[in-house]
Amino acid sequence: MRKIGKEYVVPVLIIVVGIGWLLNVLAIIPQVEWIWSLGLAAVGVLTIAVGGFDRLTIVIGPFLIISGIFSVLRQTNNLSVEKELPILTVSLGVLLFLAHALKLPSSSLIATNEDEEDSP
Repeated sequence: MRKIGKEYVVPVLIIVVGIGWLLNVLAIIPQVEWIWSLGLAAVGVLTIAVGGFDRLTIVIGPFLIISGIFSVLRQTNNLSVEKELPILTVSLGVLLFLAHALKLPSSSLIATNEDEEDSP
């Protein structure tokens, strides 16, 4: 996947906040805190879009997207907290497993043990 420029991060986040704000003002599904839910999902999408696919972004991005979706489901009483937290835990475990099983490259944001051994 091609990385988008970091210059798009702030405009996209502003758009998402505006959409969330508008959904709140228009009382579309009024019990949902749209800014929070959309914000989680947007940061997840941007994590992958800006960072590309690596061991870090393949876990953080989808996890935030799933969290945003579950946030809406919980707020609309379609998912209880008692179910949400275990499902999120399993989701995190699956994403961590995939990050290693797919042999994705390490993130440039975190150093691995191999990187530390190579440095003087």
